[in-house]
Amino acid sequence: MKSFIDELTWRGMLFDKMPGTDEFLILPQSGYIGFDPTADSLHLGHMVQIMTLLHFQQCGHKPIALIGGATGMVGDPSGKSEERSLLDEDTIRHNAAAIKQQLQKFIDFSGSNGALLVNNFDWFKDVKLLDFIREVGKHITISYMMAKESVQKRMAAGLSFTEFTYQLIQGYDFLYLYRNHGCRLQMGGSDQWGNITTGTELIRRMDGGEAFAVTTQLIKKADGTKFGKTESGNVWLDPVRTSPYKFYQFWLNTSDEDAVAFIKIFTGKIKEECEELISKHRQQPHLRILQKVLAEEITARVHSEQDLKQAVEASNILFGNATAKNIRYLDEAMLLEVMEGVPKFAINRNDLHQGINIVDLLAVHTAVFPSKAEARKMITSGGVSVNKEKVNDVACAITANDLISNKYVLIQKGKKNFFLLHT
Repeated sequence: MKSFIDELTWRGMLFDKMPGTDEFLILPQSGYIGFDPTADSLHLGHMVQIMTLLHFQQCGHKPIALIGGATGMVGDPSGKSEERSLLDEDTIRHNAAAIKQQLQKFIDFSGSNGALLVNNFDWFKDVKLLDFIREVGKHITISYMMAKESVQKRMAAGLSFTEFTYQLIQGYDFLYLYRNHGCRLQMGGSDQWGNITTGTELIRRMDGGEAFAVTTQLIKKADGTKFGKTESGNVWLDPVRTSPYKFYQFWLNTSDEDAVAFIKIFTGKIKEECEELISKHRQQPHLRILQKVLAEEITARVHSEQDLKQAVEASNILFGNATAKNIRYLDEAMLLEVMEGVPKFAINRNDLHQGINIVDLLAVHTAVFPSKAEARKMITSGGVSVNKEKVNDVACAITANDLISNKYVLIQKGKKNFFLLHT
């Protein structure tokens, strides 16, 4: 067995651990991480914890992914400046099912150390308040709960009783998994230390047991901004929320400094592979080796090889050497996303059946060029491409056979000016 702690350490993921954790993990163990189902998709902010479960399993241990159906109804105050909206049961069930589908792309739910997915709503739904405060609440003091950093940070702005009880509910999750699944390790981000140790304390006080905690680094980019966000918000794992193209572009646009850290954190490559890639990258940073590996591996895992292929082809339209044949692979949604923000012109489909002279198309039917003379000059000098193919003949005609997705014609003027014609 590989050492799980050593694995997290060399990858730059480990933040803290309870004493005795290394010795505890010498033998195969169960460990869990919780995911609150506040949406029907995880996002890149969850990726460190997803990769933590992946590495935990690859080191021979049994991962448990806990969907916080109950805790999602309460809201974790950790790292939050205001209280979150509370979700109803139907929404949480839907979100939990979607999250499981995403987790299955990373961790294996079969085999001897196959992952287990649980929902804490299943054991909390029948718990009565009086029973809970009598049997569980009496073991944790108010002063203990008030001392937690997540509570103290919210006191000035206001903290509802609902959120105040969150750490006790999460602590009970740990106790439940300890009793019913032999789970003695909880993992999470560094902001979860207070919630996790409440669970270890409950296990100690109520059952006389010993449990452990491991926390990971909260990832920030080298420029100090939050990882996993863009100007438009979160980068999601769901292709409807964040398309494979934008997802691929996010990783491709990673800075050199961040790429050195991210190749270790967000890919499954072993230490020697990472070191070799980093060495090559530093020798030839202009090739952006790390960024390409990140974008390709993570996009293929989160989405699919086909989605990756389309994202690469889409990127090549703007930044690479795409050809007309490559463009034919793109579906309409991907093409429109790549061409978001470029000038668009409508053309008559009936005219295309007859064929439209290229000069007329660019200077009469559209305003790609202000005059026929300028269109002819640019065409003859090799400065015009139709669907990524150079056009040198001013007498050529564009027909319906040239349509992409039976609807579009892509015009490129010079190196960087694109226009999308549509019927």
